[in-house]
Amino acid sequence: MKKIFLLLLILTNCSIAETTIYLVRHAEKATTNSKDPGLTAIGKFRANNIAKQLSDIGITEIYSTPYKRTIQTAQPLADFLTIKIKNYNAKKLVEFAQQVKTKQGNILIVGHSNTTPELTSLLSGKDITPIAENEYDNVYQVIITQQLTILNQFKSIPSYGFNTSESGLQSHLNKNNSKTKLTNQ
Repeated sequence: MKKIFLLLLILTNCSIAETTIYLVRHAEKATTNSKDPGLTAIGKFRANNIAKQLSDIGITEIYSTPYKRTIQTAQPLADFLTIKIKNYNAKKLVEFAQQVKTKQGNILIVGHSNTTPELTSLLSGKDITPIAENEYDNVYQVIITQQLTILNQFKSIPSYGFNTSESGLQSHLNKNNSKTKLTNQ
């Protein structure tokens, strides 16, 4: 009887996740004079990797700032799940965080090196280390329940995990083409 009571007590105090938010900085961008550069081949590889990592967790909404690099980072997952990417204003993060906190489901938000830590902090209530200009591999997970908020941090493929030259990556992609394509079966 004591075991059943203890089990019921534990179960009634467990929190069920209502909202899980994944936040990433856009993948590697081209170094051009453009104010709105797209992704490099490495960035496209990372975007596909992020899509593979998140493809089976039930993402219901995807948000991105309206820049090529963030949209191109979100696009592989959006295409795989047939979800439309919604834009958000990176200059209004407090309002956006409040809006996201009212949602239920699993959400991906793609931002920038300066906005992703700030938004993660606003959603989690925790201090977040700034993202370095050459750092693209952080995946933040904020789980919001009625009783608590949990912050986890993961890595996508590390930036040092493969030859970072464009020709080196293209060679890798050509050799492993079947492994890098995302399919919806």
